[in-house]
Amino acid sequence: MRLAEAQPGKATLILGWCGALLLFAWLAQEVRRGGTQAWDDRIRMLVHAHATPVLTAVMRGFSLIGEPAYLIVLGALVVVWLLRTGRWRTAVLLFITVLGSEVLDQAIKASFRRPRPVPFFGLVEPMGYSFPSGHAMVSCTFFGILAAIAAARTASRVGRVLSYAAAAALVAAIGLSRIYLGVHYPSDVLAGYAAAVAWVFIVAWARRLPPLP
Repeated sequence: MRLAEAQPGKATLILGWCGALLLFAWLAQEVRRGGTQAWDDRIRMLVHAHATPVLTAVMRGFSLIGEPAYLIVLGALVVVWLLRTGRWRTAVLLFITVLGSEVLDQAIKASFRRPRPVPFFGLVEPMGYSFPSGHAMVSCTFFGILAAIAAARTASRVGRVLSYAAAAALVAAIGLSRIYLGVHYPSDVLAGYAAAVAWVFIVAWARRLPPLP
């Protein structure tokens, strides 16, 4: 099965892009005027109220998976594997999409310059600004593309659904971990997801996700 066969149609691309862009635009407007602060703080404290030592360890693990250094290493391994198996177009697609996501994240952060919240558990405050969450944005892009690659190589509809479900669950856990640890506001994480989806749909529209060799 080729990757192009597993891709959404033109109408789906347009609707998905518009939905993600509208969500990001609304969040961006609310963040600029401080409209998300009240529910950001409420959700942060609600999540923190359920903290336990075991859960903290688990959340730190998920947060580590979303670290740029980890994704760079994992992404490099996947790109090398794709190149070694002759799937250079997919390797280039993965590289451009994930690198573009990181560049876009840094550009948006520099534009909004939202200060980070005070972390929980005595953690050192990460460098950089808070909006949007880079962990949420880049991991959503990276694991979403991996899921698309895996789904394209799976003949079973159940297998394809499981590929996307596993990616979605992992990305959700990474985003939740950033809220749980107190290093991001919930609106940062939601904006990261929205920006990632919008970016992936732009790539899909521009490139039409070339088929696997």
